[in-house]
Amino acid sequence: MSDLSALVNVPDFADAAAGRLEAGLLGYYAGGAGDERTLAENEAAFARRRLRPRVLVDVSTVSAATTVLGTDVSMPVLVGPTALHGMAHPDGEPGMARAAAAAGTVYCLSTLATSRPSEVAAEAPAAPRWFQVYCFRDKAVTRALVDEAVEHGFGALVLTVDAPRAGRRERDLRTGFNVPAEVDMPAVRAATGAPTCPTPAEFFSLLDLTLDWSVVAELAEHGLPVVIKGIQTAEDAALAAEHGAAAVVVSNHGGRQLDGVAASIDVLPEAVEAVAGRAEVYMDGGVRRGTDVLVALALGARAVLVGRPALWGLAVAGEAGVLRVLDLLRAEVELGLTLLGAPTPAEVTRAHVS
Repeated sequence: MSDLSALVNVPDFADAAAGRLEAGLLGYYAGGAGDERTLAENEAAFARRRLRPRVLVDVSTVSAATTVLGTDVSMPVLVGPTALHGMAHPDGEPGMARAAAAAGTVYCLSTLATSRPSEVAAEAPAAPRWFQVYCFRDKAVTRALVDEAVEHGFGALVLTVDAPRAGRRERDLRTGFNVPAEVDMPAVRAATGAPTCPTPAEFFSLLDLTLDWSVVAELAEHGLPVVIKGIQTAEDAALAAEHGAAAVVVSNHGGRQLDGVAASIDVLPEAVEAVAGRAEVYMDGGVRRGTDVLVALALGARAVLVGRPALWGLAVAGEAGVLRVLDLLRAEVELGLTLLGAPTPAEVTRAHVS
């Protein structure tokens, strides 16, 4: 798409992507588990919150900039891990990483990627990047993936803990979606030693269902901070902090795992309270506007991760589309901070939301 200026928000990009992606792939990206109640609730829960702006505050200088795990970012919006970028656009994961770098934020590469960590590092060397980890029954497989990420400059390990098996994603069942044989997930293929990539169902059959909290320390031995993604209760947020996680992501996997769980934004306050400053707290799920980011900040998040919005940008216009989406979100956050009477993310407090 040549004129991205006609797309003025994330919903515009979602609509445009729906017109470009074939039905199976669109359903895979957009769909959720079961009746998709949690998928819908992730967005609906933001609509129930009300921002409380303060006036006569000096907002002559406003900045959305903050830090995550000590890394400077231009805004409290990171690009979360999503699968199979090469099926959305030829720019794939390297294009997503370059766009995140151009927008001044972090990109988190999925294990289920169509590019290896080494390829992303080579093609987007300036991108601050984290690596999302699934733990396989064969620990050597996990170690090979993590070692490659460490060797190629990834700055954190993001352990996904809410997906020992894939949720029941009925859009995929209806469309018969499967990853075509010609689409490669090289990190997975190389790590497993198989001549071809496993299907998504086969992939999840390889995962270690015996994991417990000791995995945090095991991953930390690689020398990188460990982020636990998939926290949905205060109890697990506290355990993550007790076991040395540098950060947690309050997340229900975009509504793709256990349907009927609470919206991420509704779980966020209890998670923040339970962590009690021992780790950074992020959230994902349903973030579609800069005002959603403000709500998350007010409820205690340091940053949010966006998955589908970045995917829609990639599907519409590759790297340029992702950058446009991220630029739009940053502009919305900056305007929102101005109108909220909070010149920086650090000045957004619980008093700014009801």
